[in-house]
Amino acid sequence: MTQEASQEAAVLLDVSDGYAVIRLNRPRAYNAMNLELADGLLQSLIACDEDPGVRAVLVTGNGAAFCAGGDIRAMQAHVDGDGHAGLFLKTLTVSLHGAIATMARMQKPVVAAVNGAAAGAGFSLAAASDVVLAADCAKFTVAYSAIGLSPDGSLSHYLPRLVGPKLAFELTCSNRTLSAEEARELGIVSKVYPAAEFQASARVFVQMLSRGPTQALARAKKLYAASFETTLETRMEQERQYLVECSHTADVEEGIKAFPAKRPATYQGR
Repeated sequence: MTQEASQEAAVLLDVSDGYAVIRLNRPRAYNAMNLELADGLLQSLIACDEDPGVRAVLVTGNGAAFCAGGDIRAMQAHVDGDGHAGLFLKTLTVSLHGAIATMARMQKPVVAAVNGAAAGAGFSLAAASDVVLAADCAKFTVAYSAIGLSPDGSLSHYLPRLVGPKLAFELTCSNRTLSAEEARELGIVSKVYPAAEFQASARVFVQMLSRGPTQALARAKKLYAASFETTLETRMEQERQYLVECSHTADVEEGIKAFPAKRPATYQGR
């Protein structure tokens, strides 16, 4: 099945072969986050969450950037008209934060394929993903304080968990740019690929996830998401419960049969 929005839409959704590709589609604006893009991202993620045929999601950008952050021109228009950008930012973050929450609670893995600059909300979107892949030309910068703003898009939740609170604060103060390799060394990025083969490599990666034991991956995602919030004993009891739940799935039956036969398991995600 293929679902594709108009090429003029701010976000494009394509579903095929068990996984979805969500493309931020404002390339001339470096995929800056305006109301249309934020809402399109939210609606696309909800569609993926609700579609049983989608077992993994890839989020990337069209053009030279992943996402350059909030749309500065839209903010300026509100400053000129209202004296401040509060209305724009309050409305924008409803959709953006809804999208981030949908990603976090979705049982399917969400992969950010950072093809270029990830600044501000773009950095937030990448950091909130389950796995981050980057082209070797990708750049990461917090960017918010460069225009006098504090972070949004869950960056204050995820970035300290990835790099520690002190480094997260320094990156916010300095707005220094991290290369893809620097981001990998800090644990923000999992894999870096040459730009020429990046989109193909990202698709191979997300396709691999879509063919995995989806029910087991969903429970692993929940366990890791709550790993800072519970005691050791509570975490192990949750592990025990999820392990037993997985044992009743068809995928575990298939995995157990495939192992002694020395063949790859064919998982159906159920």
